[in-house]
Amino acid sequence: MSTPSAIAPAANAPAFTTSSLRARTVDTLPQIDRPDAGLVAITEFTVGSPERLQALLDASTSAWTTLPWPETLLSITWLASLDGRKALAYVQWRDDSEFESYGRIQRPALAAHFKAAVPDLQPVPPVFYTRYRSGVRPDAPVPGCIVIVSIEFEGADAARQRAWIDTVFEAIEAEPVAIDGGISGHFHTSVDGIRALNYAEWTDEAAHQAALDRSGRGTIGAGAKWQAVRDFPGVKASGFTRYRFVRRLIGG
Repeated sequence: MSTPSAIAPAANAPAFTTSSLRARTVDTLPQIDRPDAGLVAITEFTVGSPERLQALLDASTSAWTTLPWPETLLSITWLASLDGRKALAYVQWRDDSEFESYGRIQRPALAAHFKAAVPDLQPVPPVFYTRYRSGVRPDAPVPGCIVIVSIEFEGADAARQRAWIDTVFEAIEAEPVAIDGGISGHFHTSVDGIRALNYAEWTDEAAHQAALDRSGRGTIGAGAKWQAVRDFPGVKASGFTRYRFVRRLIGG
């Protein structure tokens, strides 16, 4: 895994040394808006079935029991799509100072475990993001569904990434009442300037579907400002996948 080109490593960053930290599995949800997470790596795997998905998740956990945990790696969150066909790794890093050593030590070992568990799994490079804005309802319950909304733009433009997200916030804030079932939205911009991603938490799948049905136009709200989101210039592709939380790995 190479260092994202738009993020320079810290000056005179120390070389990776064998860490005394090891991974441990926890059942608590990640704090998406934690202030020390300077970089997020997101990888989506198409596995095809619930059985293959489980094998991939178990391979990740097994591999990390034998690997040193980098000091700058904060959390690895695994999500499973509700149809059992996809797995998503949401990986929070403090910074990129250990990426070069991670690419030499941990990443090949993880790839070997994945290949052994799911032999025909296609390697997928991660997409690197930074979190831009978050909105969380004050009485936030535990989410039962996580909706990953992905946007791809026509070419790199950091200002356009942020402008699209700001337009979504304006539409949400203009809704006369809170969107039923919506818990939070955590909006990220990709380091390459081409993508935006929303890690959205909902009470359940039905609430998300009901919001889309009420608007009748593929948005979670029905107010007039959502038209600006739909008509936003430069959007090449968009879509979403519904997930459930499975497990999280942290160093300890």
